[in-house]
Amino acid sequence: MVVNFLLQDIDAAARQLVQQYADRRVWAFHGEMGAGKTTFIEALCRALGVADAMSSPTFSIINEYRNQAGDCMYHMDWYRLKNEQEALQAGVEDAVFSGHVCFIEWPDRAPGILPEDTLHVYLQMTGADARRLEIK
Repeated sequence: MVVNFLLQDIDAAARQLVQQYADRRVWAFHGEMGAGKTTFIEALCRALGVADAMSSPTFSIINEYRNQAGDCMYHMDWYRLKNEQEALQAGVEDAVFSGHVCFIEWPDRAPGILPEDTLHVYLQMTGADARRLEIK
């Protein structure tokens, strides 16, 4: 699946993905720095009913959010992790296998931790305010 969207339409693109892949628990986001991974994950969280303030987990590694129904979801940023051992020490495995929705940025830092049914999302800048999203 490929979705091209303008940043002004990011919430609609996020809702489309949430509807299409509602059964997926672990989503791995690939893309260069500045491609919009964090911004798109925040849009996905809004589509799932999170109303709280969200922020990048670059330094905390894992942020936990709850939607209005009380459902838990995790947003992880593995950029600062050196390898899988460091990821395990940070406790990411507990979140990944919790059964809750997990959105992971920079999954290539610890790919062996990801479950087989992980949804891989590739985000690419196609213009200053345009993005291409591809699901593999």
